[in-house]
Amino acid sequence: MLSSEQPIREGRHISIYSQFYRSLKMIESESRRCWQDETMESVSDNIEQNADRQLWAAKLDAYFKTQQHAIIAYSGGVDSALLAYAAHRALGNNMVAVLADSPSLARREYRFAVDFAQTHGMPLQIIRTREMDNPQYQVNHSDRCYYCKKALFEKIEALREKLQGASTIEPWPVSYGVNMDDLGDFRPGIQAASEASILAPYVELEFTKQTIRSVCSYYHLEIAEKPAMPCMASRLAYGEAVTREKLNQVEQAEDFLYDLGLRVLRVRHHGDTARIEVPTEDFATIMNHQKRIRLKFHDLGFVYVSLDLDGFRSGSLNSVLKSE
Repeated sequence: MLSSEQPIREGRHISIYSQFYRSLKMIESESRRCWQDETMESVSDNIEQNADRQLWAAKLDAYFKTQQHAIIAYSGGVDSALLAYAAHRALGNNMVAVLADSPSLARREYRFAVDFAQTHGMPLQIIRTREMDNPQYQVNHSDRCYYCKKALFEKIEALREKLQGASTIEPWPVSYGVNMDDLGDFRPGIQAASEASILAPYVELEFTKQTIRSVCSYYHLEIAEKPAMPCMASRLAYGEAVTREKLNQVEQAEDFLYDLGLRVLRVRHHGDTARIEVPTEDFATIMNHQKRIRLKFHDLGFVYVSLDLDGFRSGSLNSVLKSE
């Protein structure tokens, strides 16, 4: 026999279940609304970001369309590769990318530069520069980059005269990949470019390094995430004479570390000491392979092998200049 309280308890249970169900529906509805808001915000951000990329790409395209011809100082790095790609998009084969081959250009970078140009159908001229014959370059003072770029632009000027011949009234403009961020760094090569009247499209258009990578992403170029890779001579401490042997020593050391799966790195050459720079999150990889690294570096001629606890720092050798 049911007590008089049982219907009341059952009614309370139904009421509680109803409230619980309504609460779940409210939570579900609120979650869906929040998800939709976040999704719309994400979509909006992506649209805005893509519009910005498209605008920057259009500016670069318009820049080269004002020219009849273009010569690009090309290394295969992100900055010069995008510049060459954009010039080719705008001018077709009325442009040429000029790659300077020298002992300070790592072979892996040389191969990448050639492959990138071929993949995208860009006219490519390879020249040999002779900065290694210049004692002012070899002595490796802080203005080393000036003499390197001076040798490069002299070679490009000779090539320009040969390419344009007597068929055009205006000389073919030469451009290189210096950008707004570079202006705040120590870059003696900028002076050499100025003296040779080399154009700087990124500076004229106010492109930063991030802008350049954004445009690379817009075009879906493989260089969008490519790590920066200055010449091998930049690994030698100032005052450490630049020789082919030392450049080869550094290149082989870095190739060995790349083969371990590292992507961002430098091997700084301090005479008989190799100083390894990698991001701090890659310290474990170095320590896991420390015996192999030590033996390889000793085999290359380094007496001491060290890991820089400050981690990877682009242009770290310039720190001695700032402290003077």
